[in-house]
Amino acid sequence: MITTIIYIAGIVAAVWCVLDIFKHDKLEPLYKVLLSIAVVAFSWVGFLVYYFLLRQKI
Repeated sequence: MITTIIYIAGIVAAVWCVLDIFKHDKLEPLYKVLLSIAVVAFSWVGFLVYYFLLRQKI
């Protein structure tokens, strides 16, 4: 039960990150795609790296 909740929360976090990445106009399209793939592929780690390291720089 708890693993399902964690899994769904990871999916929601990844989707939120991808939407936030594509919202920014400063990024090049290729960089957006590569960053989105990395966030989805590495789920929680990708979310944490994006949120705490990359989000402020964009």
